[in-house]
Amino acid sequence: MAKPAQNEITVSPEIMAGYEPVIGLEVHVQLKTATKAFCACSTKFGDPPNSNTCPVCLGMPGALPVLNKHAVELGIRASLALNLQVQESSRFARKNYFYPDLPKGYQISMYELPLAKAGWLEIEHDGQIKRIGITRLHLEDDAAKNLHEGFPDSAEKSYVDYNRGGTPLAEIVSEPDLRSPTEAHAYLTALKQVMLFTEVSDCNMEEGSLRCDANISVRKRGAEKFGTKAEVKNLNSFRYLQKALEYEIERQIATLESGGRIAQETRLWNVGEGRTEAMRSKEFAHDYRYFPEPDLLPLRVSAAWRDEIAAAMPELPEARRKRFVREFGITPYDAEVLTSTRELADYFEAVAGAGAPAKPAANWIQGELLRLLKDAGKEITESPLNPKELAALIAKVESSEINAATGKKVFARMFETGKPAAEIIAAEGFSQVSDTGEIERWCREVIEKNPDNLAKYRAGNEGVFKFFVGQVMRASRGQANPQTVNDTLKRLLA
Repeated sequence: MAKPAQNEITVSPEIMAGYEPVIGLEVHVQLKTATKAFCACSTKFGDPPNSNTCPVCLGMPGALPVLNKHAVELGIRASLALNLQVQESSRFARKNYFYPDLPKGYQISMYELPLAKAGWLEIEHDGQIKRIGITRLHLEDDAAKNLHEGFPDSAEKSYVDYNRGGTPLAEIVSEPDLRSPTEAHAYLTALKQVMLFTEVSDCNMEEGSLRCDANISVRKRGAEKFGTKAEVKNLNSFRYLQKALEYEIERQIATLESGGRIAQETRLWNVGEGRTEAMRSKEFAHDYRYFPEPDLLPLRVSAAWRDEIAAAMPELPEARRKRFVREFGITPYDAEVLTSTRELADYFEAVAGAGAPAKPAANWIQGELLRLLKDAGKEITESPLNPKELAALIAKVESSEINAATGKKVFARMFETGKPAAEIIAAEGFSQVSDTGEIERWCREVIEKNPDNLAKYRAGNEGVFKFFVGQVMRASRGQANPQTVNDTLKRLLA
């Protein structure tokens, strides 16, 4: 009998329920700098391969690193946003290993003395708030990029693009406080949001600006001792993170249930096969032979420098959500959606600041605007509607100058053309009709054309009333004042 494929592991729900996953994440965030961590080469993504390099980031003999001050400032900003304690003194070290994407033969990182430690981030999961501990945040330079596919001789050779080598990173290491793949997803989502709000990183996972390694083990429920952990690398999307954790949890439980032992190893997520695969045995810190970087002085962060950065910090997502609920009176759900990015939150505040009532503004942005932006493949920063013009449209709907249905038509034309609401309403005759005489004429015509439905209504079938309303709105091309239509029909039908 053929053995089942490795990715066809199945464990019964009853057995799964007897185990508890223990998860910690190591998140690598590319800092939003124009130049690399220790040289003046550009960090621009997409430039020709190996065009943004110099003797420093290529590890040439005699080249000396010079620390990028802005990278340190962004690291401090990220630390403060994550409630970490920024250390007065930290130090860079050499992390030694040999791989084609590491031309120096070592990575400049931090080991014994990180930039910041002992912080936390709160996440919402299953309707509950949970605090996830953060062990440390340290700075380091990135490796280059190995390319194994897409070349005529890819079956025989690999290529290396050294443009990414030397790019500044902040590595954020969580405590093993996560207990499910969905919690890990919620943590990474919240972390990304904080990094975007503070403009520490653009967090573009497709470009490698946000990458995640997961440490995962399982233990019997109620046990205090952690199980043997495996590290899963190559998790460059939220979806892959969750799927890899789900697979790895089931794999480890199946191994233990069959009498096997979990190997402490590094594994890769195979996207095509939908499974994790062994890569190498898990390294320990001493395997890297860390020692202090001799070409860089210890990093000193004075209280004054830290306070200066703290004073310039933007409002963080959680604080902004609470303020939106408190000041604008919108629901927590609306606030959650509107603060999903800093740019969207800014846009909402600008619409409300231009005079639009907060709740209608929230509805229009979450509904029509986000829908059309998604269909067009655009971000909120690319919206053809500036906040002032959207506020003007909302004002016309709220004042009954046009009804909601017509407002959506006007909105679509504004999105398409970039023209203001007033111009589109005037040009296309969208103004709402509130003249009682005109509306009564439409109502009488509809009633006269539908004697059967009139008889049904007068016989007690009140559901027919909606039919009459719809016919009048159709006759008026959606321009009749809905309340006046309702009042007039009730009078005439009675």
